[in-house]
Amino acid sequence: MKIISYRVGESVRAGLVWGDWVVDAERSGKAYGVRLPSSVRELLVMGDDGMASAQHVIAQLPMVERSIAAGERRPRWWMRFDDVELGPPVPDPEKIIALGFNYKSHVAEQKAFFKKPIEAPRAPVIFAKYASALAGPRDPIVLPPPGVTTQVDYECEVVAVIGKITRNVSEADALKYVAGYTVMNDVSARDCQFSDRQFTRAKSFDTFAPCGPWIVTADELGGKWPLKLWTDVNGERMQESDTDDMFFSLPCIISYLSRGMTLRPGDLIATGTPAGVGAFRTPQRFLKAGDIVACGVEGIGVLVNQVVSG
Repeated sequence: MKIISYRVGESVRAGLVWGDWVVDAERSGKAYGVRLPSSVRELLVMGDDGMASAQHVIAQLPMVERSIAAGERRPRWWMRFDDVELGPPVPDPEKIIALGFNYKSHVAEQKAFFKKPIEAPRAPVIFAKYASALAGPRDPIVLPPPGVTTQVDYECEVVAVIGKITRNVSEADALKYVAGYTVMNDVSARDCQFSDRQFTRAKSFDTFAPCGPWIVTADELGGKWPLKLWTDVNGERMQESDTDDMFFSLPCIISYLSRGMTLRPGDLIATGTPAGVGAFRTPQRFLKAGDIVACGVEGIGVLVNQVVSG
């Protein structure tokens, strides 16, 4: 199952994807006698009950599709996917937790670029991105005003979406707490990052967390790991790797985090990026207005965002 957030004026609503169609979660639930909320985070808070209700709606949709094809009027809660304005799948997470230095190839490219030893991390390296940085999978990446940064970079990442309250879980049980997966471009202002000597500001400018296009539920993704991921800029392949390159697996990351903080439904965990970022290429390749950045993860989806001036 694929779950989206979509915009209607100033509001953002939960939707369920069915082929080339989207159905409004709350309104389709009412049509079929189940309770579904208007927001994705509320749906995740409902846990297994919410997922079961959403699956009940999905099961009715082939019948609706046949009725429409036969000439019956399309329900108002039934929309073409290409016609909806997608927001970030969880527009209001309590936490966005991201990892640095989690891909072996990314650490290796930094060693080569700086020509000095860089130790492999002994534990997950954690930082925060603020929710105000979130953007939809088709939204522009807006460069900060002149004078703030000249080194805006891309980072394709696999993101786990937490589906249950998570405290002190083992690695063996960790994936039971994941509702699904999405994709994030962890956009980074490298000059700010290096001058600040920490990550948060440089990675939390407005629109620096394009995310989506949807949440693929854990049961649909299933055992497709390892997952391939890639980034193209203006059609040129910049990053290409898979999740076997990670130092710390997702179960390890969730267990590690849960021993120090409570994870809640809707929290996003971005699991790091592989080699190929612009900062450590020769010559360096930073994003500029007009660039088209595509970040994709096998089995999940692709973000396509244009870079624009602020």
